[in-house]
Amino acid sequence: MVNEAQNNKHYHCPVEVTLDVIGGKWKPLILWQLRAEKLRFSGLKRSMQGISPKMLTKQLRELEGDGLVLREAYPEIPSRVEYSLTEFGKTVLPVLDALFEWGNGYLEREYILDKNEEVKTADGISH
Repeated sequence: MVNEAQNNKHYHCPVEVTLDVIGGKWKPLILWQLRAEKLRFSGLKRSMQGISPKMLTKQLRELEGDGLVLREAYPEIPSRVEYSLTEFGKTVLPVLDALFEWGNGYLEREYILDKNEEVKTADGISH
């Protein structure tokens, strides 16, 4: 049993730490969007339907604070800010890849189950 304190939080399991750092509705999606390229705030916002600017800012700050995301501000007019994964942030990619694969398999399973249900209700016979 692990009992590490980080940010005044006590964790009892490594999975708990992982979910605290990258869990939630938006953080995995932000990390997924940044896996291949740097993006500006507007690019992230555009690629993530339903996230408010306030929530995107909050999540980016938390990911930056945890050392997964790098925020680069360029001294230009108008100002330009780009976000990317840090080297440490890239270590989460195998976790995201596993989530992608699991989700893909789940969707395929649901599609097959839905198709079987359609066949069953179409002819009244279970196949």
